[in-house]
Amino acid sequence: MSFNAPVADIAYLAKLFGLDQLEADGLAPELADGLAESVLEEAGKFATDRIAPLNRIGDTIGARFENGHVTTAPGWIETYRDWAAGGWNGLTASVDHGGQGLPHLLHLACSDMWTSASMAFMLGPMLTSGAIDALAAHGSEDLKRIYLDKLISGEWMGTMNLTEPQAGSDVGALKTRAERADDGSYRITGQKIYITYGEHDMTENIIHLVLARLPDAPQGSRGISLFLVPKFLVNADGSHGARNDVRCAGLESKLGIHGSPTCTMIYGDDGGAIGYLIGEENRGLNAMFTMMNAARLGVGLQGVAIGERAYQLALTYAKDRKQGRALNTKSEGSSAIIEHADIRRMLMLMRAKTDAARAICYMTAAAIDRAHRETDATRKKRAEERAALLTPVAKSWSTDIGIDVASLGIQIHGGMGFIESSGAAQHLRDARIAAIYEGTNGIQAIDLVTRKITLSDGGAINDLIRDLMDVLDTLDESNREGFGNTGDHLSEALGAFERSSLFMIDAAKNRPAEALAAATAYQTLFGITLGGVALVKAALADQSASATRRIALAKFFAEQIAPETSGLEKIVKDAASALSTIDAVLDA
Repeated sequence: MSFNAPVADIAYLAKLFGLDQLEADGLAPELADGLAESVLEEAGKFATDRIAPLNRIGDTIGARFENGHVTTAPGWIETYRDWAAGGWNGLTASVDHGGQGLPHLLHLACSDMWTSASMAFMLGPMLTSGAIDALAAHGSEDLKRIYLDKLISGEWMGTMNLTEPQAGSDVGALKTRAERADDGSYRITGQKIYITYGEHDMTENIIHLVLARLPDAPQGSRGISLFLVPKFLVNADGSHGARNDVRCAGLESKLGIHGSPTCTMIYGDDGGAIGYLIGEENRGLNAMFTMMNAARLGVGLQGVAIGERAYQLALTYAKDRKQGRALNTKSEGSSAIIEHADIRRMLMLMRAKTDAARAICYMTAAAIDRAHRETDATRKKRAEERAALLTPVAKSWSTDIGIDVASLGIQIHGGMGFIESSGAAQHLRDARIAAIYEGTNGIQAIDLVTRKITLSDGGAINDLIRDLMDVLDTLDESNREGFGNTGDHLSEALGAFERSSLFMIDAAKNRPAEALAAATAYQTLFGITLGGVALVKAALADQSASATRRIALAKFFAEQIAPETSGLEKIVKDAASALSTIDAVLDA
């Protein structure tokens, strides 16, 4: 069950899909002198040596709740504090508050390795990072002064409190109340569920970001405000004050991510928890979406990270396990199962899908960096739209393939994959949540087809399609050996994607029911096309000895995965018709 952080591959893709260009354009001068490589090397060592051994411990022992207190798994506290002491929590944060101001893409690449090492462990830091972003963008100067430094240092953790028993994806249905107090603060009363790291023993304070409704607020999502609610109140000198009126009522018993405490939080048993407004009253979702968008990309990365861990385990097993005699083998006795064609096929599916999803996540992070750092208005808008367009695809397609790849890992293990001691089952159990939280993949599809593909009247997606065409044109002109029919297959996929995009833009404007019916199929078509072309770009740019491997991956993806796009195009265009008679089945 060992894990080795793939530092070289991650560094290559991070540089290719954004870091090198950011530096070349003068948008990230801090990356000079090989800083990115050094940071990634150290992050990889921490992932392999310190975090990875916690993964199985977190799964088997997990977080425990007793007498209102949550105890994390053995090793959690020490590893987290050493991780925070290394400055890892503040990689992208403002230097004015103790951060390092490095590109988001570099942080994502580090998180790729840490999350592979233990997804459950890294959930807390991921949400803290989002809380930092929300507070930095929307908080008052007083709140930033009091809370940002210690969130950035990792001395305190942050949480996201949205979900209630009656209000999951429908955030507008929440009932948590906020009452104005005479001193300018607020009193928060209500219940929140599924709160990741809502209570734990890893930091001295926990800073909750809580959505609540004021008495005179409009109904629905337009009447929601965002509040900062600390576990312990903070004195003027920065020291801990009294315990706030907030508590954990229990932990959920979950399918996976056992090491991550998933809490039911109660606010206001004794008059109301003290909270402080972030942003403006009744504009809480605007502030929370800053946190949620960052978290959505982070969750997409979880699919990649789980895929990487599952692949490494399956590959090791396939090399060691002997069963049957492979065709044309020259060895005596039973063959290692990696010699069997179907095992090789499944391993290639795992590798190709994981690398394609990784590239998509890195592209998205690069667009976010460019959106934050560009000074030219036109280029800034282009980057903002590219980030907005890619985020739902990065979240949904990457988490879908994470589940798929983890399932293939079990299949390669055979019966042993179904047995917990192999470790393969944990990857599937952990991966399954990623397609659900931070906006289900169905919600991502709705967002994509109703809000994102219509940006600049379709200009954003047309711009992306041109970029993808340029890659395939370069492939056609390269005459590189080994690609075979890669260009033909991906050109067909890109054609299906372009035609489907035009159809969906028109449907979104004129026939919204058709757009919604086809949203998930279109989102999948988008991910496959983008991922396949990304693998070609990675292969074309590689002039080293590893190029043969990258070419083989691109070719396999083009021949074995990309053809799905022709069927998906048909599904997109026929989805509304297929669903029009569904009541005859569902109401039977």
